Amino acid sequence: MGFDARAAKSLRPGEHIIVDGSPGLRLVATATTRSWTYRFKSPVDGRMRQIKLGTWPAMSVSAAIASWEQRRTERDAGVDLARAKAEARAVAPKRARANVYTVNDLVQDYIAGHVDVHRKAKGAAEVRRMFDKNLGTLAARPAAAVRRGEAFDFLEGLAKTPVQAKYLRQELGAAWDYALDAGRVSEDTPNWWRLIMRGRLRSKGKKIEGEHIGTAKRVLRPAEAGDLIRWLPNFTALVDDILTLYLWTLTRGAETLAMEGREISIEADVMWWTVPKAKTKNARIAVATDLRVPLVGRARAVVERRVKLYGQGYLFPARNGGPVKQKVIGVAVWSAMPYCTTRPARPRPRLTVTHWAPHDLRRTSRTLLSAMGCPNEIGEALLGHVAPGVVGVYNLHQYDAERLDWLTRLDARLEELARLPV
Repeated sequence: MGFDARAAKSLRPGEHIIVDGSPGLRLVATATTRSWTYRFKSPVDGRMRQIKLGTWPAMSVSAAIASWEQRRTERDAGVDLARAKAEARAVAPKRARANVYTVNDLVQDYIAGHVDVHRKAKGAAEVRRMFDKNLGTLAARPAAAVRRGEAFDFLEGLAKTPVQAKYLRQELGAAWDYALDAGRVSEDTPNWWRLIMRGRLRSKGKKIEGEHIGTAKRVLRPAEAGDLIRWLPNFTALVDDILTLYLWTLTRGAETLAMEGREISIEADVMWWTVPKAKTKNARIAVATDLRVPLVGRARAVVERRVKLYGQGYLFPARNGGPVKQKVIGVAVWSAMPYCTTRPARPRPRLTVTHWAPHDLRRTSRTLLSAMGCPNEIGEALLGHVAPGVVGVYNLHQYDAERLDWLTRLDARLEELARLPV
């Protein structure tokens, strides 16, 4: 059943209620409290386990769902949550006795006090994974005793993966700032991560066939876009549909894959997809609003077909629940490239348009719109970008009519390209 406050108040000791759409999340009653718990199967040994998330009503149902999403992401990443919690309890007394505030203590406080509070579950899980994988012996060092040379050697050791090193430097700098602000370390403790290796950790771009191809952003030429559109049916229906929506709507992959049938409406014979602000990249920008996307041409055909298949829920559902991950689409595109050597014995059609990734299609359609004379503010609104500075504060026009007009023109242009002679 869904969550109902009156039902929660009337629970008897030992009873529980569940929340629709959040498998494993339940409100369990005892004689004195009602606790949010997450019941899950351990990714380590397959046994059923349970952890407490908080108590109701101090933790609202929306906060419980947010916490559940975060913990589920961690479990999906291979973390046994119950075991990790037990280990943390075991380490706490040792930390108190030693009275040493280590780098690991510092980053864990940063994660709990800032990352878990201000970032989405997927991003928080990635920060955890990055620290767990890379800190090594640095984790046990007293935070206040880390020297400049140590910090430099740590990042220098990751020079072969400059992007990872850059993100680590950034997160460690933020973690040190958090500890300084919170008084966890002395005010005169230097934050070396803000000072060392500035500008030196730069990506050489991805490597294809043993050679770096640089960091330039790929935009398909019009003829290439037409060629690709004709080639799309060689993909599975899922990948074909997602790549089509990249081109026809300009939305981000994460937004598209999380599309739900309940977000679709028909207004004056126009199909609209309203992306909730919470699902967009602008979720924490105060002036941002829900993203309104008119579905025209092939985009409407894709969504109509998927609404018939999946109703009001996720239109691109994964087998294990929730929406399909972006990585699935990226891997499918990579596997079809003629230079991909993954599973070479498996026969499959090879792309004729190469050296691109799904996000490049969003960039391609934005470039086509510019070439067609689309005003910049409308193009940026179609991308879901919030106007910078005072423009974003004072210009709150939603551009619905303009969105429909220019995506209708884009539909005509893409169909024209698809009809070009080979």
